[in-house]
Amino acid sequence: MSYPNTQLFINGQWQDAADGRSLAVFNPATGQEIGRVAHASKVDLDKALEAAQKGFETWRDMTAADRSKIMRKAAGLMRERAGEIAPLLTQEQGKPLAEAKGEALAAADIIEWFAEEGFRVYGRIVPSRGNLAVRQMVLKDPVGPVAAFTPWNFPINQVVRKVGAALAAGCSMLVKAPEETPAGPAALIKAFADAGIPPGVLGLVYGNPAEISSYLIPHPVIRKITFTGSTPVGKQLAAMAGQHMKRVTMELGGHAPVIVCEDADIALAVKAAGAAKFRNAGQVCISPTRFLVHESVKQEFAQTLAKYAEGLKVGDGLAEGTQMGPLANPRRVTAMAEFQADAEKHGAQVLTGGKRIGDSGNFWQPTVLVDVPLQAKLFNDEPFGPVAGIRGFTDLNEAIKEANRLSFGLAGYAFTKSLKNADLLARRVEVGMLWMNMPAMPSAEMPFGGIKDSGYGSEGGPEAVDAYLNARAVAIANV
Repeated sequence: MSYPNTQLFINGQWQDAADGRSLAVFNPATGQEIGRVAHASKVDLDKALEAAQKGFETWRDMTAADRSKIMRKAAGLMRERAGEIAPLLTQEQGKPLAEAKGEALAAADIIEWFAEEGFRVYGRIVPSRGNLAVRQMVLKDPVGPVAAFTPWNFPINQVVRKVGAALAAGCSMLVKAPEETPAGPAALIKAFADAGIPPGVLGLVYGNPAEISSYLIPHPVIRKITFTGSTPVGKQLAAMAGQHMKRVTMELGGHAPVIVCEDADIALAVKAAGAAKFRNAGQVCISPTRFLVHESVKQEFAQTLAKYAEGLKVGDGLAEGTQMGPLANPRRVTAMAEFQADAEKHGAQVLTGGKRIGDSGNFWQPTVLVDVPLQAKLFNDEPFGPVAGIRGFTDLNEAIKEANRLSFGLAGYAFTKSLKNADLLARRVEVGMLWMNMPAMPSAEMPFGGIKDSGYGSEGGPEAVDAYLNARAVAIANV
């Protein structure tokens, strides 16, 4: 299957970098170069910033209905093209074809929801305390041009959540997408371009992440920053934005706990948490990682999860029947080896997996470890790979305390048949998103984001649109 070279998208035009620079793109299943992506310079960024300002002035003054028509058309194009986009995503990122197609189709749903939510950007009239001749209003205005920084694990999904909310609010957006996976985001932006979005409303650049962020964030054109990625990088960007009084939305790292109570449906817990654990080879910010299982069912759960992992077909995402593809880059393979060695050194038992597969591509066995000590790296640092660590508990409050021990607070999972347990878990587990007795099911209409060191702000629900709006008080006296 052919893979395209990816250009920058500036002021409504696809173009190479001004200085002709480009970067190699590699297929993680083979390690082979499959294409090139344009590398933006400051000349390109200046053009993109100027276009974003003009695009904002155009988009801001369009009605919600007119903006919605373009967004809905873009959603339709994503749905029509999902079968063509999926192989590109698989070749650059590694995920199985079915997951890649699902990501493209989900983008269409997200765009459509935000296209409708744009109609519900309401202000309000507030009665005056002292003079009925004074009309007091609260107006909601788009914040302005936005700089978005997105990661490689969900190249389309992580862009579309930001774009959908920003466009619904009336903002323009300049996307700095991942150089490792450029074709997926380009396909998304192309759907908007082909739907007739005005020039400058959406821009797309690639290049050196540190150079681009340090140039865009302080720039006076940019009024808001949105970032998805690791907590350390997110803190750096948030600090930089704070120096310039720029608003931010941060969706940062997670280390999701899974609490399996003694009364849990074990088959359901393994099916739901197992699918979530090994989806995208574990390279998911909301991936379940720390499995806290009641001692009375720990052995049954661990053995069943290990059997589930052993039954997964691992291979090239383009191959028929593949259920788990490669890790996205060689760095992740090295990281998995480090997590594995550390866990075993601390006494964890390997139920299945724990080794690299072959010597070409970035494949790692689906791995299940049991009796992982709290000192092990796996129970303290986000693995971002296909490894599940299990340890037991005897008291639910003890499990909740362990779930909350780390500074992460993005997602969590729990399995119980008890309403009392469910209520306690809902109130006490410190995460932005908690799924009980079910797999993770993020949707456009629900908040998506974390608390504590996992960030702040939402990329779903009405809250996502609010993040791109200024609330202004206006009072008019009738004279």
